[in-house]
Amino acid sequence: MSDAILTLDAVTKTFGHGASTVHAARAISFSLHAGRALALVGESGSGKTTCARMAMREYQPTTGQILYKGRPVEGAKADEIARYRRSVQMIFQDPFASLNPAHTIAHHLRRPLKLHRPDIRGSQIDATVRELLERVKLDPDLVAPKYPHELSGGQRQRVNIARALAAQPEVIVADEPTSMLDVSVRLGVLNLLNDMKKEMNLGLLYITHDIATARYVAEDIAVMYSGQIVEWGPTGEVIDNPIHPYTRLLLSAVPDPDVRFDDPRTRLRPEDVDDIRKAAAAPQEKVVEALPGHFARSL
Repeated sequence: MSDAILTLDAVTKTFGHGASTVHAARAISFSLHAGRALALVGESGSGKTTCARMAMREYQPTTGQILYKGRPVEGAKADEIARYRRSVQMIFQDPFASLNPAHTIAHHLRRPLKLHRPDIRGSQIDATVRELLERVKLDPDLVAPKYPHELSGGQRQRVNIARALAAQPEVIVADEPTSMLDVSVRLGVLNLLNDMKKEMNLGLLYITHDIATARYVAEDIAVMYSGQIVEWGPTGEVIDNPIHPYTRLLLSAVPDPDVRFDDPRTRLRPEDVDDIRKAAAAPQEKVVEALPGHFARSL
């Protein structure tokens, strides 16, 4: 769409050659819009992180193109690439490995300010560090002078979010941002992402295998398997009325307190699971539209 901040347009990524070729992403298309979140959902190995790395320009697409505000990123001028790198920031999955243990939290936040914010100098940098920590609900006086090992996992992830916000981005790519956190602190991080999306009018790509958190964070959802998006549309519609067999299989793994595990009406035989996976892994060209905006690839 014309008002999209970031678009992946029929992007494909392969690794290897010949018989050893791996199709990590097949003709992936989606757009991110200001103030909205897209959840990219799928099991491990489905291609979610490959899409994130292409959005961050860590990987170059084999075919297809990435568009920033309607303009191709490939072949852009140096100043446009620099603007893109400032505008698209990432929150990593591992809050322990993504912070340098040799530097304080203040250093981690000052660095992106010095790289991307030439409009602020001197004491303004320290004042902005305080504002960033307060925005993610951390006490600047206590947290700024500490080292990463002195913080909990949830606190470190909030620091990672503050670091991403320091560049004043337009898009945040969050790759499984709560999967390594205790259940007790996940909700706080999800609320922070929601608040950030609304208050700062950010586009959010939320990558997860947890459908429950996808419903909580994202307005739109895309279900991936074997490198391709098999179903996409409004989050509530896709989760409540799945079309594609793989989406139904994925949802069947979510425990339902109202349904017995051994209920023959809902239980899937191992051979059924194998058949669904095999069919979903094959390249699928035909697309069906169940309701306006709700699409699935047809087996």
